Amino acid sequence: MKKIVVGLYALIVLALMIWGFYQAIYVAPDDAMQGYVFRIIYYHVPSASVAFLFFAISLIGSVGYLGFRRSNPDRAQMCDAWALAGAEVGVVFCTVVLTTGPLWGRRAWGIWWTWDARLTTTLVLWLIYVSYLLLRRFAAGPQVQTLAAVLGIFGALDVPIVYMSNRWWRTQHPAPVFGGEADSGMKDPTMVGALLWNMLAWMAWGFLVLYFRYRTEREHQKNAQQEALEALEAKI
Repeated sequence: MKKIVVGLYALIVLALMIWGFYQAIYVAPDDAMQGYVFRIIYYHVPSASVAFLFFAISLIGSVGYLGFRRSNPDRAQMCDAWALAGAEVGVVFCTVVLTTGPLWGRRAWGIWWTWDARLTTTLVLWLIYVSYLLLRRFAAGPQVQTLAAVLGIFGALDVPIVYMSNRWWRTQHPAPVFGGEADSGMKDPTMVGALLWNMLAWMAWGFLVLYFRYRTEREHQKNAQQEALEALEAKI
């Protein structure tokens, strides 16, 4: 039954991705000032939103691990699996942000990169979570999960800074599309629709990947626990 549900969800995700692509490429008009290159927004902004959400999931998982690691080890391991899965998928989407941003900036600004507040804080966020993944991959010892949880919490503190950076400081990055000044936002409803459809599509795709990554990590944890028990029994 679970496989059927996951399969149906995967089909819905595929349909949303196709529909979002159609909306972004064929329905939404070109921007009056930036032209065709503006369509990168339909992938750049959704990727950033999904990255922020999954870093928040990693934050919740990290806090949960620290809170349950002594009182409820099994629940702590579940939280740790969510923390790792959220960080991994978040890094993937943050990488998309840091790739599509310079492509957009090269056409809009004439340069690939500028060290303004939004771009710099996003790069710092990516570096923190890449460090988190490197710690989980190459470090060993009983304190790795605890150290990773602390690093994950520290990294999540940069998310609101990234989000608010172009509100707090003058940046070359465009002003917020929604929730900015009085003249902010998209004037054409088809642009808004294309953006929202793609946000939904990429969010759905992200959750699908997150689910599989969580399941894989839980299997890894169970196998590691079983190997540890077998090694202990062999010594006895």
